[in-house]
Amino acid sequence: MDEQQLQRIAGDYAADLPDATLEHRSAPDWDLYKVCGKVFMLMTDLPGHPVVILKSDPDHAAALREQHSDITPGYHMNKKHWITVEGGGTVDEELVKELVIDSYRLVAEGLPRSRRPVVPNPRDRDSRPSPTEV
Repeated sequence: MDEQQLQRIAGDYAADLPDATLEHRSAPDWDLYKVCGKVFMLMTDLPGHPVVILKSDPDHAAALREQHSDITPGYHMNKKHWITVEGGGTVDEELVKELVIDSYRLVAEGLPRSRRPVVPNPRDRDSRPSPTEV
């Protein structure tokens, strides 16, 4: 998957999640995806290539960085809790969708119960997840 495909897939998938909104910042050029006002995904172009930045459980983030050369610590974010995903040979569409959902869930679960949206079920990885209550 190339870098444009990575951003297109991640952006389309994130936009379809419950209560997800997109905010565009033009200086510098960033797309911020938020759930109830909290950022769960960022997209930008680093010098020479587009990237997606996602929240991740610290243990899972460390494992992902070991397994995939295209996943590095979060650019301009807390390196323990965020990852940067680049297009390349080790990242496929299924992994991108899994990472987007995981990031969304981590942020949504940190919201007060009264503000939490219906969150996708992480066990349904093959198609658009069906919602379940958190």
